[in-house]
Amino acid sequence: MAKKQPGLYGITYSNRDFTQADTWGKNQFNSSFPAGLTNFLSSRNLDNVYIFLDKELKVKHGKISAEKLYGINPTSDDLFFSFESQYTPYQQLVIGTLPRVDLVTQSRSNGQVLRPIEVKLTALPDNSTCHLSEENYGCEIVIRPDTIVYLACSIAENFKDNRKQLAQLFGNKFDKIKDWTDGSSVWAYIPDMISAIDKIVLSVLEKQEPILLQPIWKTNGKSPKLSDNCLDVFVWSNFAFTQLFVDVARGELSENNRITRQIRTIIWLFKMLYDFAKQGQINHHKIIDELSYNTKNDKAFAVSGRVTHKYMACAELTRPRIEKKDIKKIILGGGQNLLSPERRFDAIIYNSPELFA
Repeated sequence: MAKKQPGLYGITYSNRDFTQADTWGKNQFNSSFPAGLTNFLSSRNLDNVYIFLDKELKVKHGKISAEKLYGINPTSDDLFFSFESQYTPYQQLVIGTLPRVDLVTQSRSNGQVLRPIEVKLTALPDNSTCHLSEENYGCEIVIRPDTIVYLACSIAENFKDNRKQLAQLFGNKFDKIKDWTDGSSVWAYIPDMISAIDKIVLSVLEKQEPILLQPIWKTNGKSPKLSDNCLDVFVWSNFAFTQLFVDVARGELSENNRITRQIRTIIWLFKMLYDFAKQGQINHHKIIDELSYNTKNDKAFAVSGRVTHKYMACAELTRPRIEKKDIKKIILGGGQNLLSPERRFDAIIYNSPELFA
């Protein structure tokens, strides 16, 4: 019998060669393993937990199938996983180069791109919640500036043929801002920016779509031992994800008067949409470079498990549905031996040969 080659469940066609060790490096594994996990969940007739926004701007939970997430059936022979790629339909919305997103699903038969998906493989619990009881565990999420570009594009696309409607939602009060790089000039307008973003989101609420795939892997508290029930998948819609940093910023506005990363992310998103309404394109490089407000822009923002817990709390967070004994059905053909463990999750798998016995 031919020896099975290293691979991940359900990823038949992709731009990664899983027989090569460098494909199992931390950055690549962190986006490809989640796709294999999502495929495996689907094979068990389980849908992903979907975090979406309702008309009261409240974050709610539902379920979303892998098919709805990918834009194609996960078992289809026509599905191509294009990792670290550009979602080309957004190119027309931006000036300069479009950043790459973690995963773009494509149709093999005609090359059509289907969905842009940002991927965040997160540990449960994080440092801020590991000492709490299990039902209060949470995951830290760290967001790149590129994700905010994709978020802005996912919203702007709804107004591509009706920029006038978007401009009306902004009104003209923001025309008074003469210097966007000066935090003190912008500060007074931030509450208005938040309410403008809320209005925009509500105006196209039924068009919300998945943007962020967030698998969780759970350990026994702080220990490097996986829980028996250790894996599950959460998917954030673009509007629920917006609410995550908007909510944090609302709280920060009343506590201090400095531009934190979350508040800066609101300014970035606002300015991208504002410029799109006025000019029809987003100069994201310029916005991110120039509107830094004395904070490094290597990341957009990070939120701890204490913050994410209230958005993610559900049965699947407390007791993930996939067990550690199933990991060998997701990582195939000895792929675990090619891992170069630099992060906790791949290190745990690499150092747990019994999982593959």
